[in-house]
Amino acid sequence: MTKPTSDTGAPGPRKPTLLRHLPLAMILAIAVAGAFTLRDYLSFDTLRDNRAALLALRDTHYAALAAGFVLAYVAIVAFSLPGAAVASVTGGFLFGLGAGTALNATAATIGAMLIFGAAGAGLGKSLAARMDASEGTLSRLRQRLRENEIPVLLLLRLVPAVPFFVANLVPALVGVGLRNFAWTTAVGIIPGALVFTSIGVGVGEVFDRGEHPDLGLLWSPQVLGPLLGLAVLAALPMVIRALRGRNDI
Repeated sequence: MTKPTSDTGAPGPRKPTLLRHLPLAMILAIAVAGAFTLRDYLSFDTLRDNRAALLALRDTHYAALAAGFVLAYVAIVAFSLPGAAVASVTGGFLFGLGAGTALNATAATIGAMLIFGAAGAGLGKSLAARMDASEGTLSRLRQRLRENEIPVLLLLRLVPAVPFFVANLVPALVGVGLRNFAWTTAVGIIPGALVFTSIGVGVGEVFDRGEHPDLGLLWSPQVLGPLLGLAVLAALPMVIRALRGRNDI
């Protein structure tokens, strides 16, 4: 079978192969397997049972433990494994509020970029090309996304109801640029990282009482209010642009 050629006789563009979709397929397969096999291990019970050993390791090999923690957290995010909340709390427990927040945010951002790249290189590239070539509703949707890319990306990070893996995959599937995705992720996850890390700072006392950390703190008014306030600020450019568009009609 001969390769398709253009009018000039040169080889035409190759059809997309399944190879581009392999990274995302592997991530999805590992995510499904991890949901069934790792849920009982990446838990607060595991942290409670191993906290003395982890603290001793931190005191003797701080840099090595920090590096290992970041690598483990990156894997959890990149493969959408259960235990992201546990990892964030562990960061606060081991490294304190300042360093813990920095390590949590760094690891989560790197992991998000990895799954974003895997999705964008395959399925995302195909979907974005179809949206660009389409007309009507899809074309208008694509144009609106381009006009409001930064506010939308920040909203995906700041609204607590949006699952983290959804905020990683959706931008890749609609053709968002890596640079904007990276910096909005790094900035947008800081408020949530602060909350989870602060829970980890006091988790030792929670374990001593025979309890589990209360992740419901994220939904308390004193935390949810500022987060929603930041979300409103992120959405403000879209509102202003929409109002200007109406005034121009």
